[in-house]
Amino acid sequence: MNKRVAIALAMTGIAAAAAAQAGTGPMIQDIISPDSIVLVKDGVKALKPLEGTPVYFCGMRAFKEWAKPLLGQAVYADKSDKLTVLVDSRPVELETLLVRAGWLQPTNLNDDAQAAITEHRGGWNCASNETAFDLMHATVDAKVLAGIAMNESNYAGRPWPWTLNVAGRGYFFKSREGAYRAITYLLSQDRCDFDVGIMQVNWCYHHQRFVSPWDALKPSTNIKAAESILNENYSKTHSVAQAVADYHSANPEPGREYLARFVQHLDQLEAGL
Repeated sequence: MNKRVAIALAMTGIAAAAAAQAGTGPMIQDIISPDSIVLVKDGVKALKPLEGTPVYFCGMRAFKEWAKPLLGQAVYADKSDKLTVLVDSRPVELETLLVRAGWLQPTNLNDDAQAAITEHRGGWNCASNETAFDLMHATVDAKVLAGIAMNESNYAGRPWPWTLNVAGRGYFFKSREGAYRAITYLLSQDRCDFDVGIMQVNWCYHHQRFVSPWDALKPSTNIKAAESILNENYSKTHSVAQAVADYHSANPEPGREYLARFVQHLDQLEAGL
């Protein structure tokens, strides 16, 4: 389990146990799956479903191990009637906690879900590099997008969403907030010579495709912009290979080298990596 998550959950357990002793809510007796928990209060048990789809890429055993610190914790219903636990003395909806930790996929992939998926948290850690693109693509084949992302933002063998390339030098940030602060600084220096996000969309040429720098970092928005660029490239040549090469450069030599690396990544994806 991620050390930061483990610490947060341990602190949650202390706070929630104290609240439970005060009789303010039911307790979590068992977690059957990421979308189904058993609550108990005054000896009466109740099965509570959670909204979303379980993320089982790493198997049930890995989830159960992660979920152990939640057992015995008190839960509450917030104003929207969502089950809530305390994390660092702050209320967090249980569904949100599971989404952020990478064990529950909400119906709509919000910012928390997209960060969990592309950072490979929890169950997403065992998913292939294509999975994020399967979930967020619209008009371009997910394997094509994943292959390009492996060319563009590859960090430790994974496309990384919080990536910047500034004048040819890559920077990998731990969080969206860190990458955003860097973009804000670059813009304050009247710089636009940088590529943004999981698909490394160039700010000078394509900033108009985004509402804001923060928006540009959002994986689904970044992927949508890349799809638009690829579709425009394809409309000019009617060649997928040329559209991919031109995504990097319209100059033949760098385009060929880029395409060769892209094909290598496609082979990896076909092997399920």
